[in-house]
Parts: sequence; C-alpha cells; structure tokens
Amino acid sequence: MKDNMKFETKAIHVGQAPDSATGAVTTPIYQTSTYFQESPGKHKGYEYSRTGNPTRTALEECLASLENCKYGLAFSSGMAAINTVMGLLKSGDNIISTLDVYGGTYRLFKNVFNNYGLTFTFVDTTNLENVINAITPATKMLWVETPTNPLLKIVDLKSFADIGKKHKLITVVDNTFATPYFQRPVDFGIDIVLHSATKYLGGHSDVIAGAVTTNNETYYKRLKFCQNAIGGVPGPFDSWLVLRGIKTLVVRMKEHFSNALKVAEFLNSHPKVEKTYFPYLASDPQYELAKKQMSGMSGMIAFDIKGGYKETKKFLESVKLFTLAESLGGVESLISHPATMSHSSLTPEDKAKMGIKDNLIRLSVGIENVEDLLKDIEQALGK
Repeated sequence: MKDNMKFETKAIHVGQAPDSATGAVTTPIYQTSTYFQESPGKHKGYEYSRTGNPTRTALEECLASLENCKYGLAFSSGMAAINTVMGLLKSGDNIISTLDVYGGTYRLFKNVFNNYGLTFTFVDTTNLENVINAITPATKMLWVETPTNPLLKIVDLKSFADIGKKHKLITVVDNTFATPYFQRPVDFGIDIVLHSATKYLGGHSDVIAGAVTTNNETYYKRLKFCQNAIGGVPGPFDSWLVLRGIKTLVVRMKEHFSNALKVAEFLNSHPKVEKTYFPYLASDPQYELAKKQMSGMSGMIAFDIKGGYKETKKFLESVKLFTLAESLGGVESLISHPATMSHSSLTPEDKAKMGIKDNLIRLSVGIENVEDLLKDIEQALGK
C-alpha cells in the first residue's frame, strides 16, 4: 500500500503502524542494547542494537519511502553516514566531488580519507564538462550537493546521473538542503542519497542524525554491513526524535520556503546587499534548472553584504530574532558566518576557490512570522 501513498501520508505512516504488543499509536522507543534468544540463533529478528533496533527500523523504512527508495539506513550523524558510504570504496579509488561542499565533508575527504589512500578531485559541478574532464581510470564515485552549502548552487541531476551510468561510477547526492519533500534524486537516476537528518528531517535542533537511501541492493548490502561494522548508529531515542520530526516535515517545509522566498527578495533589492544566493529567485541564473528538478526550496539563503568583514560582523551582532549559531533546518531562524563557522577548517586558499568570502552570510530561515524576520534584518542592516 505504501507505494500508492502520497508523500504527506508516507511521512506519518510508513514504518509506523500501531505497536503490535500494546497498540501504541506512536512508535515505541525500544531502549535496549540486546534481545532475548530462545536458543542460539533463534530470535525475533533482533540480536543487538548496533545491528538493528525496532525504533531505528521504523525510521529507516520511513526514510526510504520518502526518497522513493527500497532501502534506508540511519546513522548517528551526517558525518557517520558519509564515513559509511566510503565503505563502498577501496584504497586507490578516486572520488570527484562538488567544490563547494559542506566544510565538514571537505575536511573528512581531504584530512582523513586521503590518509587511507582515497583521492579526491574537487570541481565546479554546475558545469558538468568539469566532471567529465576529471574522470580517470581510478575514479569510482561522483559526489555532489545540490543545492550546495553554502552558495546554493544547483547541479543538473539527470545529466549528472547519466555521466555516472556511462562511466559505471557510483553517484551520491547530499540532499540535506532540499529535503525529499522538494527533491528526490533517485527519480533522476542517482544511486545513493544522503542526509544530515540533524537538519530539516529532525527539524527542531534537538537531535544529531544521518541517513542514506538507495534502490541498489548490492550497495545496500555493503552499506548495511559497514553500518554494523563501523557502528555509527543512532540510539532509539534519536531515531524516535527524527521520526517525530518527519511527521511535520511537509508543513514545515512549506513555511520555510514561503518565508525564505520573501526574505531573499528583500535582500536581493536592498542597497546594502552585494549579492543574494537563492536559486528560486527569478533573477538567479539557475532558476529554470531549480524549477525543473525541485518543487520548491528550503529556508537556506546566502548573501554577500557590502562593506567587508567589518559590516558583516556588525550585522551578525545586531540581529535579534536570528540566532548566531552553527547548523540549520530548525523551526527557529539561525544565522551563520561560513568563513569562521561551518567552513572554518578550510585554508584561506580553499575558501577562495569555493567563493567563501569574509562578507558571506548564511541564513536558515525558520517558520516564525516573516514580517518579524524582515524587520529584524532591516534593523540590523540599518545599524
């Protein structure tokens, strides 16, 4: 029946039938590390909670359904999810990645996995000729964020997937910023979809979690093995929190998008703003592509403020409703300075290559009343 359900219904029901033991409508938190066995190897489907837990299973089934996938896996963080996906590779393999990825992803690739014999080539994936030209016999995986963090660049998913298929490469899309409500990469032929579930899926800034979904059984079996072997799994309470967040994903994303569009339009016309990054602005060069493969946008906006770092710092210290903090995707509005926060581990040279300047500001627009948010931005720009 779930194959015929609409997205809104899947978010509330898939993997979340009333508890068979008690009839509880809300999925129980199975706070246990191990499970009873009648005799060696004879059990009710669960042995040890690193390997599997009923609350986590409910989440994994729901995650898979939202991305139109057969298989889902949950992790203790988005970084744990990325770490596990690397288990599909071996020493000597090359990965071609979006240049302006999340700083933590870039750091993991360059400063951790390079030490294990994996190599990474970072290119501007808005021009897919860059991807094609970077492919070598050692290349095994193509990695992309769309929209990217923090500059919100869009990658043509269908063309990206076609390149992967032609060259027999694994394609991975970090779908954190768009969420499965607005974009489902497997529908365009992508192999693996990844999320920091900490963000919009959880939606309330109260949990750290990650997710991976796929339709490829071979990849799934290897990822499932690595999930258990590496052990970066969420606890049952964290799984429950993400499940609870997903139930309201649709209504939240509609408000995030509505608010963000109004904020982006305001910023785009403000004399103190140098440039606004939001692909759903009609003036954005990637607007048509965004509309083609997404049904909307999240609450993420970036903009360059005039006046350099001095004015940037002044603005960041002047906002009242926007909270200066790491992360994104919660119901409350957050503001960050990528150069010193999400991408602080990058060298000045790497920041320059990515286009992350000292006057770049990233907004995670929440679901407060948009008039209040606009007033806050206006007063901060006016100081």
